[in-house]
Amino acid sequence: MFIAAKKISIQNETFILTNQRALFWEREKALILSDLHIGKTAHFRKNGIALANQIMKSDLQRLSALIEYFRPEKFIVVGDLLHAGDNSDVDAFCIWKNQYPEIQFYLIEGNHDRISKALENKLCFHHKAEWLIMDPVTFIHDFDTARSGFQITGHIHPGIVLHSAVKRIRLPCFAVSDNQLLLPAFSEFTGLDTKNLPAKSKFFVFTDSEIYEI
Repeated sequence: MFIAAKKISIQNETFILTNQRALFWEREKALILSDLHIGKTAHFRKNGIALANQIMKSDLQRLSALIEYFRPEKFIVVGDLLHAGDNSDVDAFCIWKNQYPEIQFYLIEGNHDRISKALENKLCFHHKAEWLIMDPVTFIHDFDTARSGFQITGHIHPGIVLHSAVKRIRLPCFAVSDNQLLLPAFSEFTGLDTKNLPAKSKFFVFTDSEIYEI
């Protein structure tokens, strides 16, 4: 797996975008991502749709590589860590997470994060809330128009359509505007929304080998 990285400045802070669907905040030593949807493949299997759990394993392998690359002190998930509550994939995630007891684990709750007290204890969060303020940014799953200040969000699963001479190519992206940084979905087992993107944004599109602004 190749990690391409691109530094950008937001609110006078240095953030590093990657082609592996995650963001790194240098000052806070925080690895930031959204929409893992852990348990989605197990949920499909439970409902009679045969999907290999290699999809989740691949997501976690990418996450391990990012941890090795950046050596973060914090791990911030900006919503939809889970897909459908507790299941066997969540057990596998907890086993994976226990490899990194030194990293503080923050969850900003998303619309899929239906977490009982028992499941919260199982996941061992250091912090769980509907939003998190780390000056000068606010982490929240879906952009809140009633809030002032700069927001780092998820939820949309943003993507861009590129037109070539022979076909249309859909690629995931980061979207950055004056008051928002919209993260791509971390899990590769998600769709792309190419229509409901923030207005007046810069788009950072990525492939397996590069990341570039359009």
